[in-house]
Amino acid sequence: MTKVLVAGAGGYIGGRLVMRLLDAGHEVRCLARSPEKLEGAPWSSSVTIFAGDVLDPVALATAMDGVEVFYYLVHSIGTRGSFEDVDRQAATGAARVAAESGVRRIVYLGGLVPAGEVLSPHLASRAEVGQIFLDGPVPAIVLQAGVVIGSGSASFEMLRYLTERLPVMVTPTWVKSLVQPIAVRDVLSYLVAVLGLPDDTNRRFDIAGPDILSYREMMQHYAAVAGLPPRVIIAVPVLSPWLSSQWVNVVTPVPKALAQPLIESLRNNAVASEHDIQALEPLDLCPFDEAVRLALERVHRSEVATRWSGARWPGAPSDPMPNDPDWSGGTVYRDERELVVGASAEATWSVVERIGGETGWYSFPLAWAVRGLIDRLAGGVGLRRGRRDPERLVVGDAVDFWRVESIERGHLLRLRAEMRLPGEAWLEFIVDEPSDTSGGDGTPPRPKLSQRALFIPRGLMGHLYWWSISPFHNLVFGSMIANVAKLAQARDPLP
Repeated sequence: MTKVLVAGAGGYIGGRLVMRLLDAGHEVRCLARSPEKLEGAPWSSSVTIFAGDVLDPVALATAMDGVEVFYYLVHSIGTRGSFEDVDRQAATGAARVAAESGVRRIVYLGGLVPAGEVLSPHLASRAEVGQIFLDGPVPAIVLQAGVVIGSGSASFEMLRYLTERLPVMVTPTWVKSLVQPIAVRDVLSYLVAVLGLPDDTNRRFDIAGPDILSYREMMQHYAAVAGLPPRVIIAVPVLSPWLSSQWVNVVTPVPKALAQPLIESLRNNAVASEHDIQALEPLDLCPFDEAVRLALERVHRSEVATRWSGARWPGAPSDPMPNDPDWSGGTVYRDERELVVGASAEATWSVVERIGGETGWYSFPLAWAVRGLIDRLAGGVGLRRGRRDPERLVVGDAVDFWRVESIERGHLLRLRAEMRLPGEAWLEFIVDEPSDTSGGDGTPPRPKLSQRALFIPRGLMGHLYWWSISPFHNLVFGSMIANVAKLAQARDPLP
C-alpha cells in the first residue's frame, strides 16, 4: 500500500484516478481548493480531503506530510491573466514542497509534444510544467497524452458536440492535424502502474492509443459509431484559433475559456514519438472506435438507468462522475415533474401500471393518436400493439410504441420508446411511500409521484425534434401526471 496525494481530484482524470487507487488498495489523500465540491464523489468518505491548492505552500505541506507519491493533475486554463505564469509558479512551488516533505515521486499528466513544431501556449505550458518536475529534486514521471476519449473529457466533448450538431462543417485546417487518441481507461491504468517503477525513474513517457487519425477522421469515426450519417467537412485556411473558439463556444457547451486554448493546441500534431511504457506496463490498448462506444454507452448506464434521486458508483472510467462539470456527458433532454398525491401509494401505483393500451396515456388523447399515426406512416409500430395484460406489466412487455425496460412493482416503471425517433427516449414513473408516520396537521401522510421523460438526441435532427415538441410538453406531460394523481385519488382518497 502506498500513501498518495492527488491534487486535482475534482477534475476529469483526478476523480476517476482516486477510484482506481482505492481499488488497488492505496491510501489516498486529496487536495481541493473547495472541498465541498468533492462531497458528491462516490469515494469521498474513503479518502482524507485537505483544503487548499498547489499555490499555498502551507496547505500543500500539511497535505503532503507522510505522503510517498504526489499526483499533480492540475492546470490553470480558464484563469484570468497568464495561465502559463500561474502554472510555472505552482509547479515550482509544488516541487520544492514535495522535496521538503520527503515525497519520493511526483507523477504528472501532460500533453504529447511534437518535435520541431511551434507549440500552442497551452501545450507549451504543459511541457514546461513537466520539465520543471523533471529538473526538480524529486524524481518525476511525466506521462504525455493526446486527446483523452471518455465522457466528460473536454477534448472529447468538443468532438462529440461538433460532430453531433453539425452535419456540414466549415473548419480550419487543424482538422488535418494528426492525433493519437487514448481511452481514459488506459490513461488511468498507466497512472496507477507507474507506482511500481523504480524509485529513481525520472523521465517522460508518451502514452497513446493504437490509432493515428486526423481530427477529420476522428469526427467521421465518431459519427459512424454514434449512428450518424457521414459529416461533410470543408477545411479552409481563414479561420483563426480565436474565431474557431467563438464558433465552438456557440455549438458546444464547453466554456470558451477552456475551449480556446484547446482549439489552439489542435494546430499541433499529437502523435507519440516512443512507446517505452508498453515494455514496462504492457496494455491491451483500446481502439478509438471502442473508446467512443464505451463513452456513449454511459448515458444508458448512468444518466438513464439510475433514478434522479441518487447517484451510484460509476461502472466504468468513461462513466460520468457526480462532480463532473454540468457541460460534460453529452445532451440528455429532460421533462421532470413531481406531485404529492392525495391517495394511497397502492392506488397511485395501480393507476401507473395500467397506462397505455385501452386505458390510454392519461393526457390529450388526440395528441397521442396523431403521434401514433405519424409513427405508422414512418414505418414504426404506432399505437396498435396495445398491451398484453390490462392491469399488470412485466419487463419486456410492449405498451403501444413503448416497451417495459424496468419495473419494481409498487415503486418504479420505466418505459423505453420503440417509436421512430432521431434519438432514444424513456418515460419513467416513481411512486415513493411517505416517510413521515403522520401529516403535519394530523392528516395521513401522502405519497409522492415523480414522472420524467428523457430524450437523448441523435444528430442535429434529434435536437430539432425535441425543440419542436417541447412547447406541447406541459399539455402532454403536465396533464399526464395530474390525471394519474386525480384517478388515484378517485380510487382511494386520503382524508
